[in-house]
Amino acid sequence: MAKEKTKSLVIVESPAKAKTISKFLGGNFRVEASIGHIRDLPMGRKEVPEEFKSRPWAYLGVNVEEEFTPIYIIPADKKKQVSKLKDALKEADSLYLATDEDREGEAISWHLKEVLKPKVPVHRLVFHEITKEAIDNALSAPRGIDQGLVKAQETRRILDRLFGYDVSQFLWKKVRTGLSAGRVQSVAVRLIVDRERERMAFHSATYFDLEATFQTQGGGKFKAPLVRYNGKDLPSGKDFDPATGKLKKPELLLLDQSAAESLVEQLKSGRFSISKIEIRPFTEKPKPPFTTSTLQQEANRKLGFTARRTMTIAQSLYENGYITYMRTDSTNLAQVAVDAARDLVRSQYGAEFLHPSPRVYSTKVKNAQEAHEAIRPAGHPFQLPEALRRELNHDQFLLFDMIWKRTIACQMADARKKRVVVTVEGEGATFQASGTTIEFEGFLRAYVEGSDDPDAALAEQETILPAMSEKESLTLNQLKSLSHSTQPPARFTEASLTRTLEELGIGRPSTYASIIDTIQEREYVYKKGSALVPSWTAFAVIRLLEDHLGSLVNYRFTARMEDFLDEISQTVGTKDIEYLRDFYFGSQASSEAKHDSQATADNDANDHLSGLKPLLESKLQEVDARSACSYSLGKPEGPAAEFGEIVVRVGKFGPFLEQGERRASIPDQMAPDELSIEKAVELLDNQAQADQPLGRDPESDRPIYVKQGRFGPYVQLGENDDENKRFASLLKDMSPESITLETALKLLSLPRTLGTHPETGGEVIASNGRFGPYVKCGSESRSLKAGMNLLEISLAEALELLKEPRQARGRGASAPRSALKTFDNSPVTEKPVQLFDGRYGPYVTDGTTNASLPKNMNVEELTFEFALQLLADRAAAGGSKKKARRSTRASSSTAKKKSTAEKKSTSKKKKTTARKKSSRSEK
Repeated sequence: MAKEKTKSLVIVESPAKAKTISKFLGGNFRVEASIGHIRDLPMGRKEVPEEFKSRPWAYLGVNVEEEFTPIYIIPADKKKQVSKLKDALKEADSLYLATDEDREGEAISWHLKEVLKPKVPVHRLVFHEITKEAIDNALSAPRGIDQGLVKAQETRRILDRLFGYDVSQFLWKKVRTGLSAGRVQSVAVRLIVDRERERMAFHSATYFDLEATFQTQGGGKFKAPLVRYNGKDLPSGKDFDPATGKLKKPELLLLDQSAAESLVEQLKSGRFSISKIEIRPFTEKPKPPFTTSTLQQEANRKLGFTARRTMTIAQSLYENGYITYMRTDSTNLAQVAVDAARDLVRSQYGAEFLHPSPRVYSTKVKNAQEAHEAIRPAGHPFQLPEALRRELNHDQFLLFDMIWKRTIACQMADARKKRVVVTVEGEGATFQASGTTIEFEGFLRAYVEGSDDPDAALAEQETILPAMSEKESLTLNQLKSLSHSTQPPARFTEASLTRTLEELGIGRPSTYASIIDTIQEREYVYKKGSALVPSWTAFAVIRLLEDHLGSLVNYRFTARMEDFLDEISQTVGTKDIEYLRDFYFGSQASSEAKHDSQATADNDANDHLSGLKPLLESKLQEVDARSACSYSLGKPEGPAAEFGEIVVRVGKFGPFLEQGERRASIPDQMAPDELSIEKAVELLDNQAQADQPLGRDPESDRPIYVKQGRFGPYVQLGENDDENKRFASLLKDMSPESITLETALKLLSLPRTLGTHPETGGEVIASNGRFGPYVKCGSESRSLKAGMNLLEISLAEALELLKEPRQARGRGASAPRSALKTFDNSPVTEKPVQLFDGRYGPYVTDGTTNASLPKNMNVEELTFEFALQLLADRAAAGGSKKKARRSTRASSSTAKKKSTAEKKSTSKKKKTTARKKSSRSEK
C-alpha cells in the first residue's frame, strides 16, 4: 500500500533560512535547503557531458552554434543534496519553491523544478522578510516561476562565461597564466588603475596663506584665514592644475614663504574690524533607507567592514528574521514599515522630531528590480536594537543597529542649521571666518552618515563663532603664515568604488562584494589601509585591454550592456539570443558602426564590439606579449642616463625594473605612484651594488651576494646562472647593510646540525622555517623563544627547548586539537559543527568544509546559525575541503582501495578548484 502524502515540501537556499522558516510553518510542512544553486555550467571541458566533449565549444559549456544553449550539470558536491531533495519530494503532496526574490533566487527555483521533475503541484513563494506574517501572506498568494527573470539570469550567466573564459585565456597567453577577466571585474580594475594614473601624473604645488586669531570686544576669540589682499584673491588647492602644479588663474595672488612672512610683519600691527556678517539658514534632509550598495558603503565607512563581510552578516540577519532581504536596489518602504518607523520616532524621540508627512523615496538606479523594498528591520513594530543585543553577535548587532537607525531617521524631521560668514577687513587685507550651528537636530538625533573624506566631514561639523556685530573693532591676537601642499586624488576605497560602479550603471550591487574579493585574490589590487592600490600586473592587463579590446573596459559600453541585460527580464522573444550572437560573433551592423565611430584617447567613443570571438582571434596574432607587459617610466637625467630608458616589466615572478642590462626587483608593497624615475634609479643602483659579491665561500670559492628580492632581502651563494646556487633569507631582525661575510656563511649553513640527542640518538637541527626559527629532532620541533639567536644556539639550549610541551599550531599541527566550541550537527554532513583556532585564525568546520571567521570577529560571539552560513557560503564558492588521512596500518588490499579513492579525491579537488577559479573569472 502506497504511503499517504500529507506534507508539503518547502525548499529554500540555506540551512539557516530553512531553520527560521520552520518556526512559522506547522507540522504539515517540511523545509529543506538546496545549499545554493544545484545546477551550473560545467567548469571546463572535463565536466562537459561525454556527448558534447568533441565539440569546439565544449570548454565554454555553452553551445554557441545552436542559439547559445547552456549545458547544465549537477556538480559532484551537490549530487548528495539533490538526492536528498528527490527523496523528500517523494513523500510530499506539493512543492513550494521559496528561494530569494531576485534573479538568482528565481533561477534556483527554475533549476530545482527542472531537476526534481515534480509530479505534485508546484508553487513559487516570494517574501521580502522572514516573519510569520510575510510567510502567511506568501502562502496565501503563491505564483508561478517568472520566466523573464530566469531568462535574464541565464543570459547574464552565459555572457559572463563567454567574456570570462575567452578573454582570460587571451591574458594567459599574452601576460601571465592564471589571470582572469570579467565583464564587471575588468572595468572595476580599470577604474582603480585610472585613479593611480592620475596620482602618477599629479604635480604637487605648495602655497602659503595667513591665519589670524581675532578677539572681539566681548572677549570671544575666533580664527580666520586671509582670502584677499589688495584686491587679489588668494588661491586654494582647487585653483592649481593637478597635471602641472601651476595656477589655473594667473591673476590670483600666489605667496611663497618669504612673501607670506613679509606680509605677516606688515599686517600684525594693523587695525581690523568686521565689515559684514552673513547669516544663511539651511536644512539637511535624511538619506533614504539602505539599498545593497549604500549598506556596503556605509558599513565600510562607519564600521570598517569589507563588502563581503557586510553581505555575510546581512544575510545571516535576513535568514534569521531580523532584517528584510538584503539584495535590493529599491529605497521604497512598505506602508507598514513607514508606520512602524513613525511610531518609533514619536515614542523614542518625541513628536517634534517626526516629519510632518510620510517621506517617500524614489530609486535612482535604472531598472531597479532586485527586490521591492529597501533594507530595514523585519516585521512591525520594529524590535529595538538593545532588546536584541543578547541574541546577536557583535558584528550582527552593529549592522542591525545601523540599519535600524537609518530606517528610523528617514521618517524624521529635517535638521535645521545656520551658517554664519564673518568678513574682517583692514590694511588692505580681507579675512573670512565661517561657523555652523545646529538650531534643530531633527534626524541627526538618530543617525549621522559616514564620510569617504573624514577631513572634509570634520570641517562640516558644528563650529560656533562668538557673538559680534558689523563695524565692530577687533583685536589681532596672533597672525602666522601657513604652508599648504595640494594632494593627489584619493585612491578608491571599497565604499567609493562601489558608489562609482553604481553611478556608472556597471554591474549589480549584489555582485560588488564578490568582484572586490576577486580583484584582490587575483592580485590586481591590494589594500593599503582602506585604499585599493593597483599592482603592475593590473597596469599591464588594463593597457592591453584598452589598446586592443577597448570596448570591454569601456565604461559607457559596459553600462549599456547592463541596461540591455536588465531589459531582457521584461521582454518575451529571442532578443537575448540576438544580443549574444552579436556580442560573440559580431554582426554587419556592429561592424559598420565600429568603422563609422570616431575613436578618442580613452576609447569612450569607440564603444562598439564587432564580435568577441573574431576580435580575439585577430588580436592573438597581432599583440606582442613583451610590449604588452612593459611600462616605460622614461629616461633619467644624470649619470644613470647612459643606461637608457627605464621600463617596468611584468614577469612570471612579478614586476621588475629594466634599464639596458640592469635589472632590479620592485618591492611588493611599493605602490605604482611611489615609483618615480628617481626611485627607480635608486633601486637599480642598489641592485647594481648588490651584484658586487660580499666575499667568497672558503670551501667552494663561489661568490656570496646580498640581494633584495620580491619577498625581502636574502643571501645567495653562486652566480645567477649557477644551477647549484643556494639561497638563505635574512632573519627577521637583520638588515642587508648589517650582513657580513661571516653572518652570510652562517645563514647559508642552515639548517645546521647541533649534535646528537643523548636519549634518542637522533640529530638535533637548527633551521629557519615558514613560521620562523626552530629546532628539531626527529618528529619533535620547537620554535625559538624571543631573545634566542638561531645562528648561535647551542645543543644544550636546544635540548632544553625540546623538553617543553608542544604547542599545537593550526590546522596542520600533528598534536591533538581541541575545539574551542562544538555546535549541533550540520544538516548537510550530519557531523558536529566545530570551531578551531587555526594557523590563519579561527575557522569552523562541518567535517568536510572549512570556513574562516570574518576578520576581527570575536569567537565568543559566533552562533550556530552564523557558522552554518559561513560554511554554506564557502561550499558555494568551491569550499575548502579537509584532506583525507591515510592509515599506516592499512592492508595491501585496503591501501589499493585508498589509492583509487585518493585519485578520485584529487580529481574532485582539482574540479572544485577549477570551478572556484572559473566562476571568479566570469564576473
